[in-house]
Formats: sequence, structure tokens, C-alpha cells
Amino acid sequence: MSSNKRQMRSAARLYAVQALFQMESSGQTTRAVEKEFEDHRFGAAYEGEEMAEGDVDLFRALVDDAVNEQARIDQMTDRALVAKWPIARIDTTLRALFRAAGAELVRADTPPKVVINEFVDIARAFFPEGREPSFVNGVLDHMAREARPEAF
Repeated sequence: MSSNKRQMRSAARLYAVQALFQMESSGQTTRAVEKEFEDHRFGAAYEGEEMAEGDVDLFRALVDDAVNEQARIDQMTDRALVAKWPIARIDTTLRALFRAAGAELVRADTPPKVVINEFVDIARAFFPEGREPSFVNGVLDHMAREARPEAF
């Protein structure tokens, strides 16, 4: 896979997390948030800084699957979280991240280790100083083993 294609897929994952966060915070519909991101975020320039061009197909697939498979993904996430941290109690950003990652794990077209690494990188971007990236790594590893046991 070309590095440009890889960057576009990485950007799509980040945008999916942001879109899911925005949907939960604002109550926007899937279609409205997808259109907003595709029209105004992908490749846009903000204060001289250019936003990455995202893989639209992957972005839509992750957002759509995260919404359509939310109950299944949230249950997988709950099982991966320690008992005292039900998904409803975790940070909205992390919840969006787990839903986007869960959507990609359920899709079964990307190796689980790639999905885990990509979303741990996104956690690092959101929480550069915190323990969240290692927390995300552990939760996603558990989710991946449940969703795709044959890959381990």
C-alpha cells in the first residue's frame, strides 16, 4: 500500500473518531456529520495548516458501522473494560475511539494489529501526556481477540 493511501486511511480513522464524538455531543445525524466532514474537513486548510485528505470510503464505513453495530461494539468494549468502568462512564473521546476501532475490527478487512496501532496513535494525539494510549492498547487488544480470534 502506498504511503499516501496509508496516510489517507489514517486520516479517515481520525476523522471517524471526531465525527462520532461530534454526533454524540451535538445529536447530529450520521448523514449530516459525514457531509460536514467530507465538505469542510477533508483536505481543508485551517489557519495555514492543511488538514489531511481522508479515505472517504473508509471514513463512511467506520462511521456507519459504528452507528449500525453500536450495541455489539459497546458490549465488546464493556467486556474489555474493567468492571468498574462501563462504557457510559468513560470519556466521550475514548468512547468515540472505541466505537470507530470496534467498527474496523468487526469489518475484518484490516489486520487487527494494524487497527490497534492506528487507534493507539490517535489516542496519543488526543492524550499526549496521559496513560490513555496504554489503556486504549489493552482494551483494543481484548476487543480484537473477541472480534477476530483467528488472527491471534
